[in-house]
Amino acid sequence: MQISGAEILVRSLQAEGVEFVFGYPGGAVLEIYDAIFRQQEFKHVLVRHEQAAVHAADAYSRSCDKVGVALVTSGPGATNAVTGIATAYMDSVPMVVISGQVSTPAIGLDAFQEVDMVGITRPCVKHNFLVKDINELATTIKKAFYIAATGRPGPVVVDIPKDVTQQLAEFHYPESVSIRSYVPVTRGHPGQIKKAASLLAEAKRPYIYIGGGAVQGNASAEVTELVRMLGLPCTNTLMGLGAYPGDDRQCLGMLGMHGTYEANMAMQYCDVLIAVGARFDDRVISVPSHFLAQPKKIVHIDIDPSSIAKRVKVDVPIVGDVKHVLRDLIDLMKQNGQRPDAANLAGWWKQIEQWRSYNSLLYTPSTEFIKPQSVVQKLYEITGGDAIITSDVGQHQMWAAQYYPFKRPKQWLNSGGLGTMGFGLPAAIGAQLANPNAQVACITGEGSIQMNIQELSTAKQYHTPVKVIALNNRYLGMVRQWQEFFYGTRYAESYMDALPDFVGIAEAYGHVGMKIENPADVEGALREAFSPALKERLVFMDFRTDQSENVFPMIQNGKGLDQMDLPPHMRELQIAPFENNRDYGNMC
Repeated sequence: MQISGAEILVRSLQAEGVEFVFGYPGGAVLEIYDAIFRQQEFKHVLVRHEQAAVHAADAYSRSCDKVGVALVTSGPGATNAVTGIATAYMDSVPMVVISGQVSTPAIGLDAFQEVDMVGITRPCVKHNFLVKDINELATTIKKAFYIAATGRPGPVVVDIPKDVTQQLAEFHYPESVSIRSYVPVTRGHPGQIKKAASLLAEAKRPYIYIGGGAVQGNASAEVTELVRMLGLPCTNTLMGLGAYPGDDRQCLGMLGMHGTYEANMAMQYCDVLIAVGARFDDRVISVPSHFLAQPKKIVHIDIDPSSIAKRVKVDVPIVGDVKHVLRDLIDLMKQNGQRPDAANLAGWWKQIEQWRSYNSLLYTPSTEFIKPQSVVQKLYEITGGDAIITSDVGQHQMWAAQYYPFKRPKQWLNSGGLGTMGFGLPAAIGAQLANPNAQVACITGEGSIQMNIQELSTAKQYHTPVKVIALNNRYLGMVRQWQEFFYGTRYAESYMDALPDFVGIAEAYGHVGMKIENPADVEGALREAFSPALKERLVFMDFRTDQSENVFPMIQNGKGLDQMDLPPHMRELQIAPFENNRDYGNMC
């Protein structure tokens, strides 16, 4: 029996076990929407902007180990989706984005709502397709899901002309696909793994550096086992938070531009570094030459060979799925009994505890102004550290990363690589739909939330009771911080002097709104928002926070990991310089 291209697409999505499609209709995809309307196996979520559709699909994928799906129309629908696609690409999120296209005969003739979606997205997708033959549609969808989810994950765009959705053909969905030019390596080279084990055993100052690849690769159990088996210190990147429990003593916290003092100092002065699914990006190590000025051996494990030695020269590159590589490394070290020298490791820990004792995340409480850090800490306490947290981008993002110690992977959803404002609210909706029984909170700012605030309507329609924690300092906070530090306090266009009544907006959309201005009211407001009485309601909490608060520690552009701008209380301390030639065995 022959069916339309639109029905072939819908049946293909059903065959992939799709639960939700996030989208917005338009002329080029009306055949697809009609086919979706006539089926019951998956649900369509109508967003209010195509960017939000892709962000919601992104967070759905990040939080539940499935490929997210978004559906947009041609022209502006497609271009509106590009920011979300680029966000997913930078953070290696598996996603299939289906875009409508003008009819095949009209392509290239400047037809109404025509854009070259394949050309536009080529730099920010893992792969993309333009389907001109209906007989190739089902196989293309199979390929798209396979490419998105395997190897280093990423978004795949499938651009479908309207006439292809209208044509008729038989439906045959392949059980599997084989792509000759795409064969991801999953197992690490045994010889390289042996070298890594030997380096770890010989290390005096070993360190485990955990990136987003450990989260996306579902390697949290292996990372945790390796760290605990060897008694090593570890650090998580912004994207790697939760891969190792943030509340565990062996975790030194996040590293990088706004990382803890101890995490950054250990990164700079370790002698053997095991990088697990991390990119050595500019926000983590800052200047490669300064980072490499301190002698160290580097083992780099990553599924993507192009990421290895991209910014820093490494000694032992291991291409493979981080989960499999770590399992092989753990098994080898168990068999051989290889361990770092206990005395040296104890000395290294003594040095780390000294760095940790400075308490680089300490801030000054206030009875007059709400401190944003205290809101995040209280949120952690009230949710038991178990909530799924989304964020937007800026100071609030860094405070969320610093003061909410994530216990497990896929608990922290944010735009790390692209730094996309407007990500938080649609991401929270996607995460809530993926995890209907979970507590989901969006930590945002008064600038970011307005980028996609219309998604409060989507949340109302689909009954997603997320809690919005707006840390409202009436500034574009991170912009203001940089202007204070580097531009003579000339706050050019960073002050928000025409802010709306967020409580009124939330209530207009049918939600609960709260305005909190007194530090004494922070805990009560959060407890009320997360109480059983409001469990089924979206609550928008407008916390009026201290306008002068800055994020510390901070590494300026061009500075090294050990050249941090420190919080006020540390500037008065006599901090001894690190002695690289110290005998660690005699420190115990």
